[in-house]
Formats: sequence, C-alpha cells, structure tokens
Amino acid sequence: MTAHPPLRKAPDHVVTLIAAGDPLADAVVAELDQHGAQARRALDAGLRNGLASLDPEPPTAVAALLRQLETPPSWVDPLMLHRGDVASLSVPPMWFQLCSLTSALAHSYASPATARQLVRTGGTTDMAARRLAESGVWARQTVRPGGLLRGRPGYLATVEVRLRHARMRADAVEDWDRGAEGLPIGQLDMARTWLGFTFTAFRALDAVGIGMSPEEEHYLYQYWSYVAHLLGLDERLHQDVGDHAGACRLLDLLDFTTPAPDENSATLASAMIGAQARAMAGAPGVGLSEEQLRHLIHSVLRRTFGEEWGDHLGIPVVPPATDLIPLISRLNRQARYWQTYSPASAQEARRRALAEPAPHLKAALPPRARSCRKATEGDHTGVRAA
Repeated sequence: MTAHPPLRKAPDHVVTLIAAGDPLADAVVAELDQHGAQARRALDAGLRNGLASLDPEPPTAVAALLRQLETPPSWVDPLMLHRGDVASLSVPPMWFQLCSLTSALAHSYASPATARQLVRTGGTTDMAARRLAESGVWARQTVRPGGLLRGRPGYLATVEVRLRHARMRADAVEDWDRGAEGLPIGQLDMARTWLGFTFTAFRALDAVGIGMSPEEEHYLYQYWSYVAHLLGLDERLHQDVGDHAGACRLLDLLDFTTPAPDENSATLASAMIGAQARAMAGAPGVGLSEEQLRHLIHSVLRRTFGEEWGDHLGIPVVPPATDLIPLISRLNRQARYWQTYSPASAQEARRRALAEPAPHLKAALPPRARSCRKATEGDHTGVRAA
C-alpha cells in the first residue's frame, strides 16, 4: 500500500480525534450497565456464534457492534487470517516477549492521559504485572493462524480489549479534564497502542538484530489493519499505513498532539520493566538473571525511543561495560539470515515459534501482601539488522 494523502497534511484531522472515543463500544458498555446479564449473554453468544445466532431482537448496541465486527473491509484476504501474522510468528517467543511486549506497553504508557488513568486505579506493581501477562496472551492469540476468525481466541480477546477501553472511558468521563491531554483511551491512544504492536515492537526487535524484509513489513501492516478494524480504530488513522515509513509519519502526528511522557508514564514503565524481568528470570531457557534482564530491557527501550523519551520514561542509561546489545544483535542477525534464507527455513522458524511456549508470565505477579525519528548517533552500537 502507498501513503495516503491525509498522512501528509497538517495534523488537523488528527486534532479532531483528540476527543473521539469508540461510539459502538461505548454504547455497548452503557447497554451492559443498563440491562445487565441479559445483554452480557447476548454479547457473549454473538461474539462466539455470530449475530445471526441471536434472537430476532437482540440488544440494539450489541447488535450494532456485532454487525461492524462481522463486516470485514473489502481488502481483507481470508487466507491471510488463516495464515496468521507470519512476521510476528517468525520471532522467537523470548524476543517477542522481551522486545515487542515491553516496547508496546511502554509506548502506550507514554501517553499521559492513559498513564494518569491507569495509575489512579492503584496497585501499580500488581496492575503492571497483570497487564503484562494479559497483553502477552492477547498478542499471541492475535497473531496465531486463524486466531482472528469469528469466535476464535484472538478475535474474542481483541474485542475484549476494545470493550475494556470503553469501560475505562466510561469510568473516567465524569472527571475528565477537557484540556490538551484529550480523552483517556480515546482514538489517539488506541492508535498509539496499535503502533506499539507494529512499528514500535519491530523497532525494538531491530535493536537486537531481528529485522524484517519489505514483504514482511507490508504483510505485518495488512494483518494489523484488520486488528485495527476489530479494535474500533478510526480508518483515517490506519487504513493506508502499509509500512514502517507510513507508521512513522502517523506516530509523528500523534506525538504532535500528545504531551511528552510524565511521572505517571515513568511509574508505569518502571513497574512493567520490573515485572518483565522477574517473569523472564524464572522462565526456562532464558539463562539471564533478573538484573541482567533489567539492563537488557533498559538498553532495548532506550534504543527504541531515543535519549529524550527514554529520559522522560525514566529508563536508566546502561553502562557500556554491561550492555549486551552489540553481541546479541550480531548473533541474532546471523541467526535471522539463516532462518529467512529460503521459504522452507522461514516456515520452519514459524513452526518452532508456534511450538515453543512463551515465557511463563505468572512469575511476574509479585507475592500479594519517543519519537520515531532516529535516535542520536550514540544510541546505535550495532549495524541495522538485515
């Protein structure tokens, strides 16, 4: 796909979405509050079996949401949904967990409106660990072959994320400050989340030597455009973002309308990094201590977000003597070359990624009681992944 003219305009059309939510999902949340168990049963049955399986007069808002979910965009290739996200599936689970998830969540927390709303719920450490585990499950279900087909785990989990966003908006609306920070978990924050699992995640993977071919890049955005459809993201924000360059332009527009990360952003990022390091230190096959994993995550995130946003997010600078990225990047580039050397080897890499369990994130739960522009030259110690 090519760049769409609105992405080259001044960000007027993005500014209009600062206060925009997701009308279909917001109406469902209101309907669930009004009708309770009856509407919930209709929603659950409709998501699993389709709108046609419901009674002749299902709840109005539930029916409208199901109708939108079951009307795929004209460009959707059914074979694509059966294949899954082949670009993400080619990434070893350990690196998907360490790079993709941590960078995607940190990218979401970089929005002060989102971070403020999450911190207000309290229990930051427990919440960060729980969101990390939930995001890992959602992402893996979403990219698996057939995961986004109606009634399948990725489809159900994606709609659950959408409705969770709507619930957070409903809970925040009474005391929402209609200032520059915008609507919490509105369209722009949803777009930031979407970019977190596409552009930002693969920029983080590139930092450790796991690159993508142009073909993989285009497939990634085609697949995640359908995820955006299920998430209720306004089509003007994503429909013609077909590669990292287009995603970078979109991110620049979002950053133009979003304040820099604040202390709430830094609090959430720190809690998430700690939860990730604890989880992976106890996972089979990782072979790194919790302290080493913290250093590694810090190094990846500073390379991903650059020095300025790294400072805003409170991510420590890793001393060169303890920075493992140069060695890891070189080894991963070599392994990636052979994994993608031929269609057969690429298929084998995806097969192994599907068969290999991701790090067991229950260990992350403690005992109860950026800009997309290039970072500075000093940020890059390795050669760009092939």
